[in-house]
Amino acid sequence: MNHTATATNPRTIRLPAAAPAPSLTERIAAFFQARGIAAYLVGGSVRDTLLGRQSADMDIAAQADVASAGQALADALGGRYLRLHQDWQIARIILPPGSTPAHIDLTAIDGDIERDLRRRDFTINATALPLEYAEYADCDDCLIDPCGGLSDLRRCVVRMTSPAALREDPLRLLRGARLAAQLGFALDDATAAAIRGDADRLTRAAPERARDEFMKTLQAPGARKSLRLLDDLGLLCALMPELAESKGVSQPKEHYYDVFNHLVESVGWVDAMFCDDSRADIHGDSHDVHGISAADALSSVPLFDGIREYFGGAVSDGYDRLTFLKLTALLHDVAKPATKTIEASGRIRFIGHHIEGERIVRETLTRLRFANGGVEHVARMVRHHLRPTQMAQKGDMPTARALYRYYRDAGDTAVDTLYLNIADYLAARGPELEQGDWASHCELIRHILEEGGRQKSPETLSRLVNGYDIMKEFSLAPGPAVGRLLAMAHEAQASGDATTRAQALALVERSLSVEETGA
Repeated sequence: MNHTATATNPRTIRLPAAAPAPSLTERIAAFFQARGIAAYLVGGSVRDTLLGRQSADMDIAAQADVASAGQALADALGGRYLRLHQDWQIARIILPPGSTPAHIDLTAIDGDIERDLRRRDFTINATALPLEYAEYADCDDCLIDPCGGLSDLRRCVVRMTSPAALREDPLRLLRGARLAAQLGFALDDATAAAIRGDADRLTRAAPERARDEFMKTLQAPGARKSLRLLDDLGLLCALMPELAESKGVSQPKEHYYDVFNHLVESVGWVDAMFCDDSRADIHGDSHDVHGISAADALSSVPLFDGIREYFGGAVSDGYDRLTFLKLTALLHDVAKPATKTIEASGRIRFIGHHIEGERIVRETLTRLRFANGGVEHVARMVRHHLRPTQMAQKGDMPTARALYRYYRDAGDTAVDTLYLNIADYLAARGPELEQGDWASHCELIRHILEEGGRQKSPETLSRLVNGYDIMKEFSLAPGPAVGRLLAMAHEAQASGDATTRAQALALVERSLSVEETGA
């Protein structure tokens, strides 16, 4: 068998290497053999092996009762058994910390293995390899492939095993697009048509499962293209109907796109800033109207040491800052349709869209069962996404006090929001990006990054005064007023307006005098 891919996609596909199988695979194979149980490596595990990719987990199908076999396997491997579904024969063995893979998903075979594979979602997930043969290479008879999955892998195509397979689980509609995005594959025409015809059934999927498929789609490079595919299939607005209202909503002359396309392009610019693979994809059709290319624009984006590690940090639900930044880019102007007004002069405005947007994203993400940490992360960025350009008059740099207030209010999302603002700016101007204005915007963001980073936060300062000092000095009773005065003193200290205890108390005294006189 010739395992070399086509010239248009020079990917080498091969069966498991001739080297001895990993000790974990050998131990699992021995476990099932000792019990006379037929067991197979299946689905994504085989697909990734054939593509030469590292699998995050191991999928095994066995002709056994999952409850008893799963618990015994967990005990044999020193792991922990977890029943994933009470009605279905699906379980997970969580392996000891540091293991690769981190867990094993075990399913019961319904009938024989070929029948089981034919009921799976997509052909590239419908192959199996008997565990006892996992250490052999180039054994054509080893791979069980009733649906032509190996051929589709060579062609880099995601194809359904059957229309019935898609109807069996509405989440598979979204998974097809996610697999295409994650692997860089094309969606088979017939499969795309079937998904498009049943897109409205996505609402029947469990919200948290739909959430995970969507976030995995955003996580992959080329998210802009993936969102276009989801929209073409009717899945994007089925998942987030809030986005449907943004289609065709015109914006002021400073904006090149309508609201919906602006949101999608914003995601593309986030990808372009951080994912090298997507730079050509997003702006291969870029218009250098004013002599500035996408590559030149990206080269001016302010960076900092450890930026990739920072955006690789976890936020919530197993997803990192970069994935949540893409999600926020998609939703940051979601309230513009509801807040749009047109003045007599013809001026278009979206007053308060950041505040209404915060409310909408809270509802949207809560409906999709995001954890509270993720909801708050996105909501705070949406609320503050306009702040970077509102902290000072155009051409000026923000004061120390303005910087303090921004970092205080935006909190843990302050840096993330700056990069959301960059993507927002680039997507607003589109191919009409002006070199001079873009350079000025980058200088502003750079200043906020650098000066904000130098500013000491209240938590790291040795406080000049505390609440007791204020109550004693001005004969005040405990209460909200003391907290407000203390916060004002800390703000002045962080911004450099008060450097001694006496200066902080004098500031408090002036504030009290103004309140008393009403001046």
